[in-house]
Amino acid sequence: MRSRSATPEQRFNRLYHETSDDVLAYLVRRSRSIEDAADALAETYAAAWRKLDSLPEGNRARLWLFGAARIELRKAATRTRADDELITRMANELSAVSGRQPGTTNPDEALWSAVSYLSARDREILALTAWEGLAPREIATVMGISANAVRRRLYRARSELRERLDREQSLQTRPTPAMPHSSS
Repeated sequence: MRSRSATPEQRFNRLYHETSDDVLAYLVRRSRSIEDAADALAETYAAAWRKLDSLPEGNRARLWLFGAARIELRKAATRTRADDELITRMANELSAVSGRQPGTTNPDEALWSAVSYLSARDREILALTAWEGLAPREIATVMGISANAVRRRLYRARSELRERLDREQSLQTRPTPAMPHSSS
């Protein structure tokens, strides 16, 4: 129940104090930079201020904020799609001239590569589970889908990720065929 004696500023300050660390951590893990995360945090709490009178209470307010932060991230991703394509092209060109032996990856690269094959929604469900520690019913609230859909997608995403990582590891441990010697 909302305290009738608390001003809107006091309610907002309490909401911010109780949730901002979690929301900022959520945004930092999904943003290109701290600055991008800070921008999304500001927009998320601006939306919360505008909807302060209709926000749910307690943990449901926290989940609402995760949902609002997710929307802000989606908006930012849409605005930077052209930048992403340019960065990807540049990264491909740099890796081509970096001298790295083909087929060698470190574990982080293998994991990020495997995760990149998942759909954006499945990546988000995995991240909300692993990074934010949310339960399927909480993820359902954040994403606006049913808890059963979250459970199914989480199971499928974990299975696909495991298969891709196993495949990557088997490719890494496979012996390289010897090159024939040429006689000059």
